[in-house]
Amino acid sequence: MISKDELAKIVGKGNVSDAQADLLKYSSDHSLVPPGMPEYVVWPTSSEQVSEILKWSNKNNVPVVPVSSREHFNGGAVPKQGGIIMDLSKMNKILEIDEDLKKIRLEAGVTWGQVNGELNAKGLRVPMPFLPHADRSVLSDFLDREVPTNTVYDYGEPMQAFEVVWPTGEIFRLGSASVNGYPDSGSHGGNPSGPGIDFYRFVQGAQGTMGVVTWTNLKIMFGTKKDKVFFAPVDDLAYVQEFLYRLLPRRVGQEVVLLNRTDLATIVAENWPADFEKLRATLPPWTLILVISGLLRRPDEKIAYEVKFLKELVRNEFRKLVVDEALPGFPGLGGKILSLLRNPWPADVPYWKNRWQGSSQSLFFIARPEKATRFVEIMETVAPKHGYPVADIGSYIQPIEHNRACQIEFTFFYDEKNAAAKSRIAALYKDAARALINEGALFTRPYGDLAPMVYERAAGYVMALRRVKKIFDPNNIMNPGNLCF
Repeated sequence: MISKDELAKIVGKGNVSDAQADLLKYSSDHSLVPPGMPEYVVWPTSSEQVSEILKWSNKNNVPVVPVSSREHFNGGAVPKQGGIIMDLSKMNKILEIDEDLKKIRLEAGVTWGQVNGELNAKGLRVPMPFLPHADRSVLSDFLDREVPTNTVYDYGEPMQAFEVVWPTGEIFRLGSASVNGYPDSGSHGGNPSGPGIDFYRFVQGAQGTMGVVTWTNLKIMFGTKKDKVFFAPVDDLAYVQEFLYRLLPRRVGQEVVLLNRTDLATIVAENWPADFEKLRATLPPWTLILVISGLLRRPDEKIAYEVKFLKELVRNEFRKLVVDEALPGFPGLGGKILSLLRNPWPADVPYWKNRWQGSSQSLFFIARPEKATRFVEIMETVAPKHGYPVADIGSYIQPIEHNRACQIEFTFFYDEKNAAAKSRIAALYKDAARALINEGALFTRPYGDLAPMVYERAAGYVMALRRVKKIFDPNNIMNPGNLCF
């Protein structure tokens, strides 16, 4: 039995609730994962309070689900076994911006809208995933290994030292933050690693099952001084992937994304539904968007060099590709796209994936770029079997690290109030995932129904994960029911 009075002693009466309206807010998210009702919501305001909550939960064998915002899209924060929702949104301070070491230290509740405003004012930025919600936690997205749109970002691991509260309540710091006196120690957080073995991989991608990260250092970089946005209409994915294989390893471009007409129309349409339907009817099947930027030093020379190489590559090797600063028939699109790529999706506008039909479900995975065409073919074969029009599928391909790999994302849009449509999307989602896995799709973030599909193929991995879980979370209180736990 959970005692409200005992929780109130830890976080204060104003920071614990069992009101039905509060509980309902955390019982579901934007995904198809079935709802689950928590018994209490607590809002800690310090790492010490997080620690005391976890100690109390271990003593009383009460599940704890950590969340950092209420903008969740994959079901990872839906309470599968009741218990307590630990909402970290009140831990929302930007603790430090170090322009010399190019890092920002922030708490778990800091949102994209908040951090973007602070860094823009200083001429700095943090690599962003594609159109994050303004109210979503920055720390959560990096813990979840969201892929940034900037393919030439030099740091494969943006998260540096951070603080985690293990499920037993122990407060633990990683990397240079483990040094006594941090953040005022001599190291000042300059390196994310060590001493010796690192622990940070235990909590990344763990969907809150391995501990609660309360703050982190993130690497940041200078903002750009000048930008040129280029577009290329695409009807042959294999051809454009060959182009990207030649272009991106030369470190040309900053943001690089590939969007099909449905996703692009959903993002840029202004007047609904007329603009959306017109765009879907007139946009090319796919659009390559490439941003070439001049940075702090010699921005004009940098842009000139990259544009020269781009044009020579098209002229000499990829003549079928038309690359220009304007997409034919869509004047002024460059400025709008640049703003979208450099800022989170506005909190006062329906999230882009939910603009069209009210709800959506995305299926995303990592793949080799040359296999993108095959994965699209699979999706276009599976969807009609469930009565879902191929033209309604949103598709987005994000090159990773100079096109070494890519993330492919398919989005199914639907009306949440239509039970039949919702059921159809759930079945399509599962069947498509199975077909994609069989073809070699790597689901590195297996949420909900994906988890058993992924882990049934990796018995040794599951055994090792469960041994590690037992060490750090002996009573399995941390977000049980996710991954293979």
